[in-house]
Amino acid sequence: MENLETRNKIIETAAEQFMRFGVRSVTMDDIARQAGMSKKTIYQEFADKNQLVYETFSASLEKDKCMMEILPKINDGIIEHLVGLSTYMRKRFADINPLVMNELQRYFPQCWQLFEDFKHSHIFKEVVNVLERGKEEGFFRPEINNEIIALLRLEQMMITFDPIKFPPSKYNMVDLQIEIFEHFLYGIFTEKGREAYLKQKNENQ
Repeated sequence: MENLETRNKIIETAAEQFMRFGVRSVTMDDIARQAGMSKKTIYQEFADKNQLVYETFSASLEKDKCMMEILPKINDGIIEHLVGLSTYMRKRFADINPLVMNELQRYFPQCWQLFEDFKHSHIFKEVVNVLERGKEEGFFRPEINNEIIALLRLEQMMITFDPIKFPPSKYNMVDLQIEIFEHFLYGIFTEKGREAYLKQKNENQ
């Protein structure tokens, strides 16, 4: 049990450090210091930094997966779901260094593959489900093609992590994600959907 607690503590600390400062600039010494343990303890749990990065990222995706499964259950209708998603995105992206995704893609191909798989097996399916529900409830335009629009949504999410298109010094990650998310929504809403979304958003604020 103690081992599991130690392991979880290392992963939690690593996640917080990687998200804040980027993966490459954080050393095993930094993680040991922040976690209040020796570097030797970390190496008893993880063979090297690569394994730690992989397991940290994997745990982070697992949390997102749980959240994606829980959100539709806590929110009654599709509009509440969208506002809940927007709130979750604000929290999720508030602490992410925009360069992290770029680093994973360039230097940690196994982690990037994890993310690609997650994107297509979970996010894509979730977006298609939401679009279907929104159409049934009369909030989304009935003529939209669910698969094409879901793929577009995935690409929109990814483009925000491109430091050349959206330099972090100029754009705040949360503002960027929310702006693009809402632009996406207004493209698929019916008049009923737009009004319901604005009403729900104002109530939540």
